[in-house]
Amino acid sequence: MESNYTVGLDIGSSKVVVLIGELLTSGTVNIVGVGTAPSRGVDKGSITNLDLIVNSITTALKQAEDMADCTVSSVNLSVSGAHIESMNKDGTWVIGAHEVSDFDVESVLHNAQSVKLRDEQRLLHVVPQEYAIDSQSRIKNPIGLSGVKLKADVHLITSHSDLVKNLEKAVERCGLSIDQLTVSSVASSEAILSEDEKELGVCMIDMGSGTMDVSIFIAGSLHYSLVLDYAGSSVTNDIAIAFSSPPASAEAVKVNYGCLNKKLVQEDEIIELPSVGGRAARSLQRSILVDVIEPRYTELLTLVKKRIESLEGGEHILHQLSAGLVITGGAAQIQGLSAVAESVFGHAQVRIGKPENLQGLVEDVSSPAYSTAVGLLRYKNNEFTTDEVEVENRLASLFAKIKNWIKKEY
Repeated sequence: MESNYTVGLDIGSSKVVVLIGELLTSGTVNIVGVGTAPSRGVDKGSITNLDLIVNSITTALKQAEDMADCTVSSVNLSVSGAHIESMNKDGTWVIGAHEVSDFDVESVLHNAQSVKLRDEQRLLHVVPQEYAIDSQSRIKNPIGLSGVKLKADVHLITSHSDLVKNLEKAVERCGLSIDQLTVSSVASSEAILSEDEKELGVCMIDMGSGTMDVSIFIAGSLHYSLVLDYAGSSVTNDIAIAFSSPPASAEAVKVNYGCLNKKLVQEDEIIELPSVGGRAARSLQRSILVDVIEPRYTELLTLVKKRIESLEGGEHILHQLSAGLVITGGAAQIQGLSAVAESVFGHAQVRIGKPENLQGLVEDVSSPAYSTAVGLLRYKNNEFTTDEVEVENRLASLFAKIKNWIKKEY
């Protein structure tokens, strides 16, 4: 495959998406290959049947390869699920009254991420929020500035190691290597949020089939990451139970006729809903479907609000969201969602987010359902290694600085 192409693999609870494309210097993503397949063997971000999900990945991969006329060898892989956790930490590094270098920044970020994790946890992201040098704070880029002590505030995102290993195993079974692991919410925010929204303060809710991934940006930086294991599939289940319909038919009805506001539906509009066990399809007013769907969406959004409020300083967080909410994901493709969200979150401004700045196969991916996959083509995860050689280099640098200070003192 051409080296300038990147491949995003998003393994969701309802579908697997493979995108092949390249990030151009203009910031536009050129999409050259798209593949999708029903997701089987996955529940709420965790693999339940390895063989089934390997088949789904293989099907989507073949579609994308044929379209792009290339062979894929490695992918950027998304990770989601209720096992995702996050925390805000800080670290310091003595720079010794000289200009801050790349090495100093890497060192302070290394110290900030040096926290004790549980045995089953795995660190996925170290996202810088801001820096401080001595008494000067709120520094976005400290390179070239002078001072004595450098401090970094960071957002750390972790996952359950074994659950991620299972994802990696499924990808490797398909003959692929993994270039990068990216939490779904981080990828989605890269695809749909503007820098102005992040600066003003914004909450992004990625409503998928199995999970809702939440990212909160304040003053331009990621401050909170949450994953709730309730999402669009619960709406499908409600329809199936209420009307004794097979889950697949309930999902199709939700996608094709779902609405959250009766004013947007004609009073006499009738829809056909297949029944289970070979029984004849039943007819019902579309407005009745609204009565089933709207309460569940209200409940899902209320869960997000309560989860935010449960964070330290939760009420204050909501007041910092001057850019309001951006809702994306497959379950965001339903009429009337913005109004329901505005009501739940106290009339905050809401928009439905979809990938932008695209070229190539734009029509295939310009919907909220592809936000994570497009984000995988945009996001570059700057990892900070912790191997023995690097540790030795840092220690050598620190000892050299201490030796220099002693010379100056005496």
